[in-house]
Amino acid sequence: MKLSAAFSILLDLRFAVHEAFLPTILVIIRSPSLLLEPSAISRLFMAKLWVTFGDGVDENSRPVKEHLITPNAYGVVLDIGAGHGHCVSYLDKTRVTRYVALEPNALMHQHIRAVANEAGFNESDGTLLLLTCGAEDAASIVSSIAGDTNQQPVDTLISILTLCTVPTPERTLASIVGNVLKPGGQLLFYEHVLSPKTDVAWWQRFWTPVWSLAFDGCKLDRPTHLWIEELTDDQSESFWSEQATWGKDGEPEDNLFWHRVGRMVKRAS
Repeated sequence: MKLSAAFSILLDLRFAVHEAFLPTILVIIRSPSLLLEPSAISRLFMAKLWVTFGDGVDENSRPVKEHLITPNAYGVVLDIGAGHGHCVSYLDKTRVTRYVALEPNALMHQHIRAVANEAGFNESDGTLLLLTCGAEDAASIVSSIAGDTNQQPVDTLISILTLCTVPTPERTLASIVGNVLKPGGQLLFYEHVLSPKTDVAWWQRFWTPVWSLAFDGCKLDRPTHLWIEELTDDQSESFWSEQATWGKDGEPEDNLFWHRVGRMVKRAS
């Protein structure tokens, strides 16, 4: 791997500090008690950063989302780690009955609401639901969407650049697919993952501790696509009846942010 590619991440880190450090410090000065809550500071920093970063990340992934989300998403859609809700703009309103935005960082919710409203999804008519619990809390997700019916309420599960930050991702995936996604439902994902190239993977592991500090726990070195493909239920049987995984068009092999895209259909029984 060329050193120029290996160290290109420093430009992103510099940009992150430049855009979000001062606004975060100003909030801390006004509320010094935040110093006792490192996780709150991390969420605050990420919220400030995403105001500038979010639109660019969305634009960079637009061709992927238009191919993955628009023709496939249907019914009740759960967007885990919704960020600013960019995914809602790719939904076909004639096929999607409800957009559920799962975003633990409540500082993002005003942006989600604005984008969703523009796309025709509103809390007032029940077509928009905002949740602050984490993806690992499957029981709260089911209860919020389906009430006390205890049914698996989601037709389409979307994960866009999210599983890099989720705690205990393998357990969380098994829980949310097993308990939240309907039989016959689908998981649509686009994630940056551990590279199959040994030298690129080495640099991903090298930079992850620093990167995760700046980007709210984001890990560069997770083989998320493999975890999804190999996901099994309590009887060790594959969750999937259909699997399709592919790469991002035109992406260089020595990219520290190596992406995989996929559509997985949950076994009907």
